[in-house]
Amino acid sequence: MTTSTRGTSKVPAVLVLEDGRIFRGRAYGAVGETFGEAVFSTGMTGYQETLTDPSYHRQVVVMTAPHVGNTGVNDEDPESARIWVSGYVVRDPARVSSNWRTQRSLDEELRHQGVVGIQGIDTRALTRHLRESGAMRVGIFSGSALPDEGTMLAEVRQQPEMKGANLSAEVATKETYVVPAIGEKKFTVAAVDLGIKGMTPHRMAERGIEVHVLPATATAEDVYAVNPDGVFFSNGPGDPATADGPVAVMQAVLERRTPLFGICFGNQILGRALGFGTYKLKYGHRGINQPVQDRTTGKVEVTAHNHGFAVDAPLDKVSDTPYGRAEVSHVCLNDNVVEGLQLLDQPAFSVQYHPEAAAGPHDAAYLFDRFVSLMEAERA
Repeated sequence: MTTSTRGTSKVPAVLVLEDGRIFRGRAYGAVGETFGEAVFSTGMTGYQETLTDPSYHRQVVVMTAPHVGNTGVNDEDPESARIWVSGYVVRDPARVSSNWRTQRSLDEELRHQGVVGIQGIDTRALTRHLRESGAMRVGIFSGSALPDEGTMLAEVRQQPEMKGANLSAEVATKETYVVPAIGEKKFTVAAVDLGIKGMTPHRMAERGIEVHVLPATATAEDVYAVNPDGVFFSNGPGDPATADGPVAVMQAVLERRTPLFGICFGNQILGRALGFGTYKLKYGHRGINQPVQDRTTGKVEVTAHNHGFAVDAPLDKVSDTPYGRAEVSHVCLNDNVVEGLQLLDQPAFSVQYHPEAAAGPHDAAYLFDRFVSLMEAERA
């Protein structure tokens, strides 16, 4: 990525998809060039949490909401220490930030962190194209000396694809750190960071859990060195088919029958650990308005998602695995994609979405309580 941080409102910009489709607009954020996988997010709010979600590493995010940036940026809402998206696409960015918590504009933050974006294009047409053709490689180019279309397209097609990408270690913590329990400490949890969002250990801390956040490269010995009451596997970017290390660690946890909870990438890791396959979705689920049914209760939840891969597990039967019986516990009502797994013979479950949901909704917050219940039962 090459960038400049000068004013961008009138600087020409071009978005080029790997299938040759081109959109022309104006630069937003930093000026330069960037590449990634083009995906779209359907959330109307929460853009700051989206930008700082490590699961968006190496992705260019298209916002389907036409007006973005109206509440500016603050220092309280980020989910990590930096913006992780590789590019940002909006139709009509706010000219003025208007919120009592605003500290600077979104455009200023993008420029400050060197994130290349584009504004003023038809994001509705782009989203429809991605739905019909699927997520694909993309480049954003801006500045006074734009390459010709053939050169830009060739550069896009030279970029690596998301399928086969092993990215968790690139976004995870390098050193273990501890998030203390809020109030009385009740449990200790070892959390394997595959791209964890800051709100996730906070949700556990609210429930009296001391969370030890470990690097993505952590071994089973590292996990059990903290003497955990439970083990958690986080969200994260990339292809779960590459995550052999975390899969082996999870299998060791399952062998010891320690209470286990996984979200997003962690759900895919559990799927692989149980012997199921994973596959890449055509355009994925991203946003804060995805309907999911909890099949254990029959309730429907509106949930926050960010995933481009899914678990290939049967919806219509209980499966036998090396660690006991397993079933699909949650399913997406839009397309019947597996959104959760649970073991019936030991305390382990996972969901494909984000119950911490810092930008909302909070329908799935009970899942942290379910994890607590498993640890309480194991202790009893």
